[in-house]
Formats: sequence, structure tokens, C-alpha cells
Amino acid sequence: MKYNVTITIALKEGMLNPEARAIQHALANLGFPTESLSTARLFKITLDATDAAAARETAGQMCERLLANPVIHNYTIEVE
Repeated sequence: MKYNVTITIALKEGMLNPEARAIQHALANLGFPTESLSTARLFKITLDATDAAAARETAGQMCERLLANPVIHNYTIEVE
């Protein structure tokens, strides 16, 4: 069966995020000051799996092996 999986990967709390800092600075220069700002990467994947649990497990393996660095990233997985 086909499952749509959404993986969101973000830096762990306390990690430097120069991209977010630059965006926050640019927004402030445009008149949109923000108290905080963070960035994340979003992956939408369609995969074949026997059930939702298997799809989640496969997505977790993708994160652990390639998409995320578990030392500096947190990730969430949503399966539809």
C-alpha cells in the first residue's frame, strides 16, 4: 500500500542557526521584528509499505541514515 510521509527536520535547541538569524535580521530591516525564528526542512515522500507502522519505520531509517544528523537535528514523522 502507498503511504504519504511527511518528515520535518530542525536543529536541536541551542544549535546555531545562521540561516534563521539572517532571515530574522532581514525581516527586522523590512519592519517585521520577531522575537524568535527557526528554520526546518520538510520532506514529503510517498512510499510503499505493508502498513503505517512499517512506513514510519522506513522513514525513521531514512532520517537516521541520510536526512538528519541525530547529533544536531530533531525530526518528526507523520504518516497519512
